[in-house]
Amino acid sequence: MKQERLNAYRIMWVLVFFDLPTDTKKDRKAASDFRKKILEDGFAMFQFSIYVRHCPSMENATAHIKRVQKLLPEKGHVGIMTITDKQFGMMKIYQGKKPALAMDVPQQLELF
Repeated sequence: MKQERLNAYRIMWVLVFFDLPTDTKKDRKAASDFRKKILEDGFAMFQFSIYVRHCPSMENATAHIKRVQKLLPEKGHVGIMTITDKQFGMMKIYQGKKPALAMDVPQQLELF
């Protein structure tokens, strides 16, 4: 069996973006619980309602997507998208009109 090396086209990023209601105390708690639980699963805040997670493969990304799906609150809109590391690296990020520093990419350990 040929072993595939990690590369920028195989490594994935999972993006979770959401718009959750916060009108009632119950809604605020549901939104807060959702954010806390995806943070516990290794996601990091990219913007206020966009969280990202670095995954070494599509199979690993799929496992995290399934976890997020189990955490979905009853109300609100949630989107989940995967992109390759190569695509994520081509993103242009700005703070005002000045380019911002890109997110740190976790180091991958490769065992033979």
